[in-house]
Amino acid sequence: MAMEMQHQAMGYDRAATLFSPEGRLLQVEYAEKTVRLGSSTIGMVCSNGTLIVTDRRTVDPLMMPEFSMKINQIDEHVITSAAGILSDARVLLEKAQIFAQQHRITYEEPADVESIMKEIANIKQAYTQYGGVRPFGIKMMVAGVNPDDTAKLFVSEVTGNYFSYKATAIGENDDKIIDMLRSSYKSTLTIDQGIKLALSIFKKILGKSFNVSRFEAYYVDKEDKVAKRLVSEKLASYIK
Repeated sequence: MAMEMQHQAMGYDRAATLFSPEGRLLQVEYAEKTVRLGSSTIGMVCSNGTLIVTDRRTVDPLMMPEFSMKINQIDEHVITSAAGILSDARVLLEKAQIFAQQHRITYEEPADVESIMKEIANIKQAYTQYGGVRPFGIKMMVAGVNPDDTAKLFVSEVTGNYFSYKATAIGENDDKIIDMLRSSYKSTLTIDQGIKLALSIFKKILGKSFNVSRFEAYYVDKEDKVAKRLVSEKLASYIK
């Protein structure tokens, strides 16, 4: 804490482009802290596709449910969710959607999941390198099924780095959730089994605050490569 206060006093955190003497970009680190305040999201690669399950944190009955969605489609075979400042995510979502449609028009085939993830990550990296801007305060999870039937799951960091996972989590309590996934996840899980596992983990994390109406799930199966959304009543059938 004393070192951080010293860095602030010396102005090393005033710009995303300014390195501290320890080689740190403090504005990027602050953005990473913002991500951990975001709603929890779990992603998995399953034997028959891939899925994302997220906590929408909707507790106000007056809110229109369609405006509380935390998972979106980039293309019919690719879905994404984010943790952090969701208005930042909206900008990157629209850029990714344009990239995916341009790829379809240019090459007459859908883009693979990693190409879309790389486009998002490249934009995020640029916002850690130039003056007059701040880093995107989000982690983005991108999942989908490639044209060759391989299911993929990626997460992009605030820095612009991205990694591929079999299963992972972003947002609040991500460390606890990842520990549970390490002991419970198997690559042989089907999409249905993966949804059950994700909801059971959320139930353990939230305890008495758990309510299935808070959650939504999106999955893409290998059979038709089309994203499908599950909420409330449909998700209730997966609760033991």
